[in-house]
Amino acid sequence: MKKMIALFVSTAFLLGTTGFAVATTTTTPAPAPMEKKMDDKGKPAAKKAQTAEEKMAACMKKAGDDTAKKADCEKKAAAAKAKMEKAAEKKMSEKKDEKK
Repeated sequence: MKKMIALFVSTAFLLGTTGFAVATTTTTPAPAPMEKKMDDKGKPAAKKAQTAEEKMAACMKKAGDDTAKKADCEKKAAAAKAKMEKAAEKKMSEKKDEKK
């Protein structure tokens, strides 16, 4: 009689642990890897360049509370803006020369 009870208890224990193990496993498939974006020619698409405002905002965020770093960011942004304006003026003067 003791052997029958031991067999019944061991069977119940085995079924319980098996059920617990099955319940904890996931059945969802693994996520598919992200596809790389390609342009029309089959080459990987180029990343979009940040604008001057985005660069300055990122620099200011990185600087945090440091006033020296913030001043450096503002100085770099002003220099970049002046460079862009100079390039735009040069283009305009070239266009005027071509029209004459």
